[in-house]
Amino acid sequence: MISTEKKQAIIKDLQTSKTDTGSPEVQIGILTSRINEITEHLKVNKKDFMARRGLLQMVGQRKRLLRYLAKKDSNKYLELTEKLKIRR
Repeated sequence: MISTEKKQAIIKDLQTSKTDTGSPEVQIGILTSRINEITEHLKVNKKDFMARRGLLQMVGQRKRLLRYLAKKDSNKYLELTEKLKIRR
């Protein structure tokens, strides 16, 4: 699980306005952090298939959000993928 402090730091870094907590950029940032944590967990626990399933669901959700952001605003999409080091 992602800690509250880490989640707040991600939101503060990626938000577009002071009260923004649900924009695609923020959601992608939070999902990326969770994906990285679960990936590290799976390196140690290779047989945790429920975590693997959750990881695949999160990757799919992030992919859909990235596709939406690319259609909506391609410049933000490119900036976000560089900032979070996500492959296109």
